[in-house]
Amino acid sequence: MGKKRGSEMNILFGWLMKLSIKVKIFLGTLVVLCALVALGFTIKDHEYFFIVAEAVHLAGTIVLLYKLFTKKTCSGLSLKTQEITALYLSGRLICGMLLRNVVGIYMYIMLDLVFLLSTLLTIWKIRFKLKSSYIKELDTVRVPFMVVSCAILAIIIHPRSSDFSFTNTLWAFCVYLEAISVFPQLRFMQNAKMVETFTGYYVFSLGISRFLALAQWIIQIYKTRGSYLFLLGSGNIWFLTAFLAEMVQSFILADFCYYYIKRYILIFCLIILLVSIVLLNFQLGLYTFFFRLSPYTISYFVYN
Repeated sequence: MGKKRGSEMNILFGWLMKLSIKVKIFLGTLVVLCALVALGFTIKDHEYFFIVAEAVHLAGTIVLLYKLFTKKTCSGLSLKTQEITALYLSGRLICGMLLRNVVGIYMYIMLDLVFLLSTLLTIWKIRFKLKSSYIKELDTVRVPFMVVSCAILAIIIHPRSSDFSFTNTLWAFCVYLEAISVFPQLRFMQNAKMVETFTGYYVFSLGISRFLALAQWIIQIYKTRGSYLFLLGSGNIWFLTAFLAEMVQSFILADFCYYYIKRYILIFCLIILLVSIVLLNFQLGLYTFFFRLSPYTISYFVYN
């Protein structure tokens, strides 16, 4: 039975590989649209997109730490991606501390703090404890160029409000830097010409997390007929730029996720089934007490 199912999957992928690029793009777009429609009908409270995205991201982080502490190796990991991640998380924490009066901010601060501490722990393990297994020659992306480019873009395009101009610019910088933070990791894997198992789990979790975040944007834009992109006024393109940054990050991860799904198609289908069950259970309000809060960034930039 298992061999028959495996052969059927091989025939399916063989057929897909023979299709032209245009047909593959069309089918991929169709699958994404169907997923967005299903999510739109299944999830009524869009706060759940954020919840599931952060849960998937946290799961990937736990897998990464498990590898570092049990396997005693950091092979396949990009130190530069971890350093960029620590930088934008630190910036977000500073923004959170400056916006303490915003409703629901402390939950976001705690999440960023957890991710920052885990990232700093990863950096410490790579730099000092597992230095011998880190291949610096494969980590070739120029981080200063990325940081400076994001800083310049943040100065030019950032949320416009009456106060906290530094906070607005810093927040925009963190959004742009997060969008390209995974690029050094993908470049590292391309140079290595292989993907270490636990690193693959970690990067794939980032891809799923970004897809859910992008799905929230797209559904909100569709339901508001585009006005969601201009909540600050037609003359302010901040939300539009932030949406484009989200798309950039999603497309950077899309190629890796495609080949990863192809490799683990059966496991992926099972995960999709389990996630769907969890999302349906969310509709019963099991987590309403803890997560019934709106994103503090939108509430602050709209009402100030």
